[in-house]
Amino acid sequence: MTTQELVNQIWKKKSFLCIGLDVDLAKIPKHLLDSEDPIFEFNKKIIDATQHLAVAYKPNIAFYEAYGVKGWKSLKKTIKYLNTKFPEIFTIADAKRGDIGNTSTMYAKAFFEDLAFDSITIAPYMGRDSVEPFLAFEDKHTILLALTSNQGAFDFQTKKNDGKELYKQVLEISTSWEKSENLMYVVGATKAEYLRDIRKIIPDSFLLVPGVGAQGGNLQDVCMYGMNDQIGLLINSSRGILYASTGLDFDQAAAQKALELQLQMEEIIRIKKM
Repeated sequence: MTTQELVNQIWKKKSFLCIGLDVDLAKIPKHLLDSEDPIFEFNKKIIDATQHLAVAYKPNIAFYEAYGVKGWKSLKKTIKYLNTKFPEIFTIADAKRGDIGNTSTMYAKAFFEDLAFDSITIAPYMGRDSVEPFLAFEDKHTILLALTSNQGAFDFQTKKNDGKELYKQVLEISTSWEKSENLMYVVGATKAEYLRDIRKIIPDSFLLVPGVGAQGGNLQDVCMYGMNDQIGLLINSSRGILYASTGLDFDQAAAQKALELQLQMEEIIRIKKM
């Protein structure tokens, strides 16, 4: 998917909502556990109930790998369902991979070719040659971890070297890499006040922003500091939508939570266009 196609969906749906498909069998409705593939059945219901409100879905790969071969099959069925029924929706493999050379190429093939995701999250710690193999794929996007929403982000990401924070150096250096136009960046909603400086370095890039809702991030603050002329944001919500209910109505409860966020986004877009 091209960046412009993603932007078109945002304007069409008046939404920049990304729903994280982080499926925990201990939390999903009990009646689904009797089905042949509980993970896929849960995802399918969530997708069908929210696809008109979301522009992206983000399975966290760990929640599938934890269940071995069965979990991986559920992941493949989920992404195939999305790509077949809702090809206009942007898909993110939240895999946080990062290795060099041929290993990165093989990771990229796994997620871009075999699974056919539109994008993947990558840890940039090993530098240029661990990221450029992902960037080489046409109309695919690499989402670098820049400034994350967890408390441990302060251990390294905000530490200064030669007077400049590490996350700013990551942003600046990454823009020099080959096909850097295919880069997006993870910036946590709990770090909204940092977005002003981030936008000075990467004014046009898309930002994937986790942490709104359960982690305490504020949507209005993120938009105030992080939005650009093309919106440029994908706001992710996972637990707050997925587990709004554990009853038979779980999908409709999820849709209601998604709608609440989408309506806020619609209003923000309306004000921005005035």
